[in-house]
Amino acid sequence: MQAIAIQAYGAPEMLQLTTCPDPVAGSGEVLIRVAASGINRPDVLQRKGHYPVPPGASELPGLEVAGEIVAGDAEAMAAAGLQLGDKVCALVAGGGYAELCVAPAAQCLPVPAGLDMVQAASLPETFFTVWSNVFDRAQLQPGETLLVQGGSSGIGVTAIQMAKALGARVIVTAGSDDKCEACVKLGADHAINYKTHDFVEEAKRLTDGKGVDVVLDMVAGDYIAREVECLADDGRIVIIAIQGGTKSGFNAGQVLRRRLTITGSTLRPRPVAFKAAIARALREKVWPLVESGAIAPVIYRTFPAAQAAEAHALMESNQHIGKIVLTW
Repeated sequence: MQAIAIQAYGAPEMLQLTTCPDPVAGSGEVLIRVAASGINRPDVLQRKGHYPVPPGASELPGLEVAGEIVAGDAEAMAAAGLQLGDKVCALVAGGGYAELCVAPAAQCLPVPAGLDMVQAASLPETFFTVWSNVFDRAQLQPGETLLVQGGSSGIGVTAIQMAKALGARVIVTAGSDDKCEACVKLGADHAINYKTHDFVEEAKRLTDGKGVDVVLDMVAGDYIAREVECLADDGRIVIIAIQGGTKSGFNAGQVLRRRLTITGSTLRPRPVAFKAAIARALREKVWPLVESGAIAPVIYRTFPAAQAAEAHALMESNQHIGKIVLTW
């Protein structure tokens, strides 16, 4: 099969189209003939040597795919309600930038009715991540306010739509007025240009001084102290990336007095059973919203797989709004 491999850690040009042996599905797995592969920020980190591959996972980059099941463990497929020939999208621990990809059957979801393969490939990584962190870990409830840092990112556009569809109020930050406008069009109640406004002051103003209930944070670093300041009592910060660094100083007295929670997680190394539970929740609670149009994929641009380097360069430019997808 053809695949995109990391020739050496470094710049986008380190991604090269190559030929690899076809993977073989093992126990509990299916083999997918890939039509499209989603690109995510962790892929960039892996290319740079900053995101180790979990034991047993493919060394090829790529965490989400959409395509057709062409082989697999019959018992596992039956348990997941799948069969040969089904069109699915899947979350994988690696190997997504390839014509063929192995995925745990339990981490596959049917392509939602009305979506094409490119749209379907844009779903798994951000949908699994947002559900696991915003709804499972941070327990966002209807009527609460969510602050999303980086609202125009792939994670951001998913969080906006999912939170709104499930009854929350959404405030986002973004780095330009155009990105802020795009976030509002996607359903955000308010968007803050963090380059021209203080998001702490704005979050407090927009909540009449109460503060936000949940912060979805992809920055960490010195943002944590500021996010503590704009949390409501019993508020929760959930960290899913550390683009601003690993060191954070914050007012621990506020955490104590106002019963605040600072938590976080990374999805890739979690066991299949953990991800399977997320897949079941998405299929039950979110997939109907996708099929109804209440939540829609946001595709910024597609690239032929051979142009993976150009796709990574675009992601690193931070010019995009939504997802970037490779096609095979």
